[in-house]
Amino acid sequence: MKKIKQKIAIIGCGNIGRSIADGLFQAQLLDAKNVYLTRRDTEKLADLKAKGFNVLSDNIEAVKNSDVIIIALTPQQLDQVLIEIQPALNPKKHSLLSVVTGVEIKQIKSFTGSGLPVVRVMPNTAIAIRESMTCLSAEDHDVKSLDFAKLIFDELGKTVVIHEDLMVPATALVACGIAFFLRAVRAASQGGIEIGFHADEAIFMAAQTAKGAASLLLDKKSHPEREVDKVTTPRGLTISGLNQMEHFGFSSAMIKGIVTASEKAKTVYSKEK
Repeated sequence: MKKIKQKIAIIGCGNIGRSIADGLFQAQLLDAKNVYLTRRDTEKLADLKAKGFNVLSDNIEAVKNSDVIIIALTPQQLDQVLIEIQPALNPKKHSLLSVVTGVEIKQIKSFTGSGLPVVRVMPNTAIAIRESMTCLSAEDHDVKSLDFAKLIFDELGKTVVIHEDLMVPATALVACGIAFFLRAVRAASQGGIEIGFHADEAIFMAAQTAKGAASLLLDKKSHPEREVDKVTTPRGLTISGLNQMEHFGFSSAMIKGIVTASEKAKTVYSKEK
């Protein structure tokens, strides 16, 4: 893919903001000199500055020098920052991509004005290695900005465009979900240690097995149970292990965790306000 000409600002370069910057750098979508990263403690971005990114604490300056503004803040930080940068926003120049949990497009536009294109984006931290699952949503009249956002995030993993009503559930399944799957890998590695493997061996084996399982579903586009059936035999080892896991609530615990995260995501912005 050719490098894009637009300049990008990432406002609030914490874990997810850093991950986006790392992904952009790896994808070589644009020169690091065309990306502006902001954070109050700029020393924590020293490694990114060494790669050529513009690192600063001034959000206004970052906005003025950019075309696309990625807001990667916590909900409690959002209102103050939107009020701060609003005078520098130009609807004819800028588009805003929000990675903020639980905040609707109309709520953002109540600060920025209805003329500024806004796209909601929900990636996960695997974006740092260009393996994110990213969900995107925008209002119908902002389709041009949505297409541009998809162009960017398609290079940083997989994307799906969804209705805004599903962005909160997407947060639970995609953004929180990566932690849920990491915890499943950790649990598998602990089982591996108990049956005789060293910790580093068990984590490697469990992680690669999880990667293989996911790749089977993505490459073959098959249902998980179809692949499970291929490794379960009558009175076999696999089915005895699966039944024991289900007896202790493996599937129900995962479902409950996702549902709980989704319910909390609905209220996180209103509670913080």
